[in-house]
Amino acid sequence: MSGLSTNQINHYNEKGYVSPLEALSTSEANDVKDEIEYIEKKWPEELTGLGRNYPHLISPIFDRVVHNNKILDAVESIIGKNILACGTTLFIKEPDEKGFVSFHQDAKYIGLEPHNWVTAWVAITDANENNGCMKMWPGTHKDELKHHEEKFDYGSGNLLTRGQTVENVPLDKTEPIILNAGQMSLHHPRIVHGSGVNKSKKRRIGFVIQSYIGTNVEQVLGKMYVQLARGEDKFNFHEKVDRAKKTMDKVNVLNKKKAMGELSKIFYSGTEQKGKF
Repeated sequence: MSGLSTNQINHYNEKGYVSPLEALSTSEANDVKDEIEYIEKKWPEELTGLGRNYPHLISPIFDRVVHNNKILDAVESIIGKNILACGTTLFIKEPDEKGFVSFHQDAKYIGLEPHNWVTAWVAITDANENNGCMKMWPGTHKDELKHHEEKFDYGSGNLLTRGQTVENVPLDKTEPIILNAGQMSLHHPRIVHGSGVNKSKKRRIGFVIQSYIGTNVEQVLGKMYVQLARGEDKFNFHEKVDRAKKTMDKVNVLNKKKAMGELSKIFYSGTEQKGKF
C-alpha cells in the first residue's frame, strides 16, 4: 500500500482537505468521459436530475474508479482499512452555463454518523478557477456544523439538493482546488466548500465518491446501499449491493433506482419541499 505521506495527512488534518492527488491515468479519465457520452447518447435521461447519483451501480467503468487501489490507499490513510463505498455523483458543468455549487458542508444533510468518512472528488476533465473548480474554506472542519439557508434556488443554477448555503463565507480565505484530469482531492465532511460557474468553452466534469465511509459509520436518516471497497464489515449497518459488470444491466439499473429513492428521502428529510436532484 502507498497511501498519503505524513505531510499530506497533516495537511488534511489541519486544513480539512488534501489536493492534488494522483488517481487515474489520462486513459482512465478519458474512459470515464467516453462512458458518460455513451450513456447520454443511448439513454438520454439516465444521468440527469437525481439520476446523476450512483452511476457506479450501472457502469463497470465508474465501478473501477470507485474500487481503484490508488484512491483506496489514500482513503485508508484517513479513515482506516475497513472501507465502504456508499455513493457517487456526477457534477457536470456545461460550457458558459450558470450552474454553481453554493458553499455548504456535506455532513449537514447526509446523515452519516460519526464523521469517519471522506469525499473523493475525481477530475475527469481539468478543473480550474475559469471552469468552476471547488473552493475550500480551510480549517472549518474543526468547527461545529454551521447554519445553512435552504434556498431551493434551482432557477439561479444552484446544483445542490436544497440550495443549502452557508452565508458570508470570506472568499479571500478560500483556496481553489485546481486539478488536472485524473487527479483528485479528498475533503472532510465538515469543511465548508463550494464552486463557481463554468466560464470556459468546454464541459467541466467531476466524478465524486460521496463518500467512502468507515464500516463503523451509521446512516441516521434512512437507508443506504453500499459496497465493501476494502477490508471487512463487522457492523453490517447498510444494505450491500452488487458491483456493475455490464453497462445498464437490468438488475443494476433496478439497484440504482432503489438507491436513488432512498437517497432522495435522506436529502429531503425534515422538509416538505422537494428538489430536482
